[in-house]
Amino acid sequence: MIEEGAQLVDDTIRAVLRDVLGLSQERVYTFDESTQLFGSLPELDSMAVAGVLTELEDRLAIVIEDDEVDGEMMATFGSLAHFARGKALL
Repeated sequence: MIEEGAQLVDDTIRAVLRDVLGLSQERVYTFDESTQLFGSLPELDSMAVAGVLTELEDRLAIVIEDDEVDGEMMATFGSLAHFARGKALL
């Protein structure tokens, strides 16, 4: 059950990255735990981060506090997924 929930969160993150950043479905489905995000994806600038986080809040029904957002959380797909899973799967 937890694995299914984690997969749902990961799929939601991929959909948000696709929709907000305009990335292809094929590209986001190649992302794994070590895929670099902030600083490596030109599409993911500081303005786009706000859009990604807002969409994650809406789609996962979570609240992300300002003090929870830092470069480490957005560094890789894995770090973002770990954060989002922690919020969504309480």
